[in-house]
Amino acid sequence: MMEPLSSDPVVDQLSLKERLVASCSVDSLLGCFPILTWLPRYNLEWLKMDLLAGLTVGLTVVPQGLAYAEVAGLPVQYGLYSAFMGCFVYCVFGTSKDVTLGPTAIMSLLCSFYIGGDPVYAVLLTLLCGIIQTGMALLRLGFLLDFISYPVIKGFTCAAAVTIGFGQVKNILGLKGIPQQFIPQVYYTFHRIPEARVGDVILGLLCLLFLVMMTMMKNTLGSLEENPSLLVRVARGLVWSFATIRNALVVIAATCVAYSTELAGSHFFTLTGKTTKGLPHFSPPAFSETTANGTSVSFSDIVLDLGGGLAVIPLMGVLESIAIAKAFGSQNNYRINANQELFAIGLTNILGSFVSAYPVTGSFGRTAVNSQTGVCTPAGGIVTGVVVVLSLAFLMPLFYYIPKASLAAVIICAVAPMVDYRVLPQIWRVRRLDLLPFLVTFLVSFWEVQYGIVGGVAVSGLMLLYLVARPELKISDHGVIVMELGSGLHFPAIEHLCGVLRSHALHVSPARCVVLDCHHVSSIDYTVVNELKDLLKQFKLHNVSLVFMGLKPSVLEVLLAAELPGFKHRDSIEAGLQAASSNSHYD
Repeated sequence: MMEPLSSDPVVDQLSLKERLVASCSVDSLLGCFPILTWLPRYNLEWLKMDLLAGLTVGLTVVPQGLAYAEVAGLPVQYGLYSAFMGCFVYCVFGTSKDVTLGPTAIMSLLCSFYIGGDPVYAVLLTLLCGIIQTGMALLRLGFLLDFISYPVIKGFTCAAAVTIGFGQVKNILGLKGIPQQFIPQVYYTFHRIPEARVGDVILGLLCLLFLVMMTMMKNTLGSLEENPSLLVRVARGLVWSFATIRNALVVIAATCVAYSTELAGSHFFTLTGKTTKGLPHFSPPAFSETTANGTSVSFSDIVLDLGGGLAVIPLMGVLESIAIAKAFGSQNNYRINANQELFAIGLTNILGSFVSAYPVTGSFGRTAVNSQTGVCTPAGGIVTGVVVVLSLAFLMPLFYYIPKASLAAVIICAVAPMVDYRVLPQIWRVRRLDLLPFLVTFLVSFWEVQYGIVGGVAVSGLMLLYLVARPELKISDHGVIVMELGSGLHFPAIEHLCGVLRSHALHVSPARCVVLDCHHVSSIDYTVVNELKDLLKQFKLHNVSLVFMGLKPSVLEVLLAAELPGFKHRDSIEAGLQAASSNSHYD
């Protein structure tokens, strides 16, 4: 028998509060642990798709991880050290089913400028980046990323792709001792072409040719006839499978060739060389180090050496990952939580530093593979992580024989799509002025990548500040001057507005009345109120009126509280014109 409802309103109110608290607690728990939103509904069909996707991405991330460590200037095993922690952490804390965290080309390039090829610097940078990113998430500072405009992002990614891609030409040619800086790198690479190793050149070009062909074949699959026969579907499935794991196939084939030549006593190729065997030890990163010449480098010295990297790398890591998550969320009809993504990346880097990882972020290429393979939940990342761990445990001795030319081919093909030739005409058609931050970022990045980002953000910020300080003013004459503010009104703009009002209304003979259309103004500050007080006094001295029209309630409340002398406001343009024409200073 059902218990009767309480007739005591206090008890009813208490139970309502308890229910609300319980509901809030559940929402908070689901927000902190997104895995709880999909794990209770997990089924065998999802398991099958997640296994397939996780295995496919695993076969992609292993060769890419080895290659990206080369870009970062670290021993190749550090690429794999960085490739598995994010798979496990993101499964619990991530809000996108598609995103995979790990080493990327851009992050590797950025790290190379700050760590100088020193693993101690790299691992400590990972910890500090993770702490910064996690702190940003807890303080809800994800909105700071909104100040990095799209032209800046595209300028940076295009320049980074060119820098990374050309940086691998030396490995295709088998050259050593080439500088890291882009301009000297270009000069010395071309200058030393006669020293190129024939074996590396032939192998590198063959690997590039195979990767390009497989990519083109995969891209044409979608345009083939619909409703094909069973045989055609099987053939297309095989082509798609081989094209998806093309990086692994290239590296395996090149390694077999190199191993065979080494057994025969010939040294045709430049090999990856000695790698550390087995899994990394789980231990906190070193906070100091002693160099080969016996010099002790303290924690504070390392932090000073990392310098701007402690700002650039955390921000760019978060920006890249969240942009990828939003893109695939929109494509696959789900939403992500930006602050939760920020927390997942930060925690990944913190825990990653305990397994000798360098900073990671979301990978666009591997996320695309994950999505196209049909992943259903972030659990696919667990399979990817297991593949990487098994590779570290059992395959490290074989990585000695991987030719550097094959890894260079993998990197070049991975970054080539990042050079977006369509962005320039698109920006030109939409807003030509946005080419300025794009070009500043793109060109300065060839000098120093981090300066390119800072320069682009600075130019975008100045453009934004200029728009705030110089809002569009539409002026029309109805016997009385009507001036419409095209955007909000804040303290950088008030001096400009007052100058225009004086020149059009007070510094003419005879002085003119003005109706100021403020329907775009949503907020106002003390500086604006103070300047308007002086302006109204000047209008009064010239015996003309300044009438405000279309004020929002919140703005009107502030202006009324300020008790401005001669302040008039009307709701419509007709009422404003009438009030101004009457030349009355008080209501």
